[in-house]
Amino acid sequence: MKEEKEFKNLREFYPYYLSEHQDGACRSLHFYGTGLDILSFLSFIISLNWIFLAIIPFLGYGFAWAGHFFFEKNKPATFKYPGYSLASDFIMFWDLLRGAEPFTPKNGK
Repeated sequence: MKEEKEFKNLREFYPYYLSEHQDGACRSLHFYGTGLDILSFLSFIISLNWIFLAIIPFLGYGFAWAGHFFFEKNKPATFKYPGYSLASDFIMFWDLLRGAEPFTPKNGK
């Protein structure tokens, strides 16, 4: 049985998070889910229609968990590290949006 590391901060957690998101399809699904979450939140701010706020978890987690189940074949980090995982979703989203290749053990950056 693999021993789980306890992370002290987001800087320590993020490389682990990326190691759990090495499959391109999984990363793409996270990107789309996070992007739709942002659009849904902005739609809520503009319209004050609560449905846009209510669907945020389904959009983000739906896309992300599909990526883990079908492509990455691992358990989402959200279950053990919900706060760090949510913050890491947005960091990875920003990295992918600006065309930066996030660090992973595979690419060694």
